[in-house]
Amino acid sequence: MYLVQDAYDGTLFFYTSKDAEKVNEISDDQEVCISFSDTENGVFVSLSGKASLTEDQELIDRYWNPAVNAWFEEGKENSDVAMLKVKIYKGEHWDADKNKVFQLFETAKANVLESTTPNVGEHEKFGVS
Repeated sequence: MYLVQDAYDGTLFFYTSKDAEKVNEISDDQEVCISFSDTENGVFVSLSGKASLTEDQELIDRYWNPAVNAWFEEGKENSDVAMLKVKIYKGEHWDADKNKVFQLFETAKANVLESTTPNVGEHEKFGVS
């Protein structure tokens, strides 16, 4: 899936076909987990939220772009176009800015000393538990 917005306000939007498997899945269970990674820079994000389907034409128009257009032959007027709306309630962020050799060293040191945890970067949690 492709994140279409460039600002985050607590809600994420993704284009989808109304008959996609993920749409059927959220009708049974709205709880979702979304993860993003930038392995080159060692940044990882995991988000939890509640998903719902929206056919709001204003939203569809606002985020429409050429990359999305490639997936819908009839464009944004396609009657099958909808958006998954995910309201995020918690998440975690890891910034493992250390190189792999350093991470391995820190992990080995923590295992040997049995009293420390590896220092492989920053970790942050937000939202409700």
